[in-house]
Amino acid sequence: MSGKADVENVNGFDGLKWAVVVLVVVVGVGGNYYFSAESLLYRVIGLVALGVVAAVVAFQTDKGRVFWELLKDAKAEVRKVVWPTRQETVQTTLVVVAVVLIMGLVLWGLDSLLGWLVSSLIG
Repeated sequence: MSGKADVENVNGFDGLKWAVVVLVVVVGVGGNYYFSAESLLYRVIGLVALGVVAAVVAFQTDKGRVFWELLKDAKAEVRKVVWPTRQETVQTTLVVVAVVLIMGLVLWGLDSLLGWLVSSLIG
């Protein structure tokens, strides 16, 4: 019974934490508008600082923890990917460029032929 009460208590705090995140974002937007005459550098530094605060608070929630786990799992999956070599990348790029050029010429020729046919039929 105590475990269920703890879960409900955490979920209640999650709502409060999300309210704090929204408040921090609203303060950031309002502050950016209010201090629009100040240097862009100072406003960006302030917005980045508020963004970090909002992210830290958001990652303290259940959904934030799940999202953090997703990011860690995605990073692990990226490490498993077999990336192509430079030579494979260059060869693939050249093949794509060649196919695009050939298809462009074919479509240009087809368009010219159809245009000529239509103009000869119409007069």
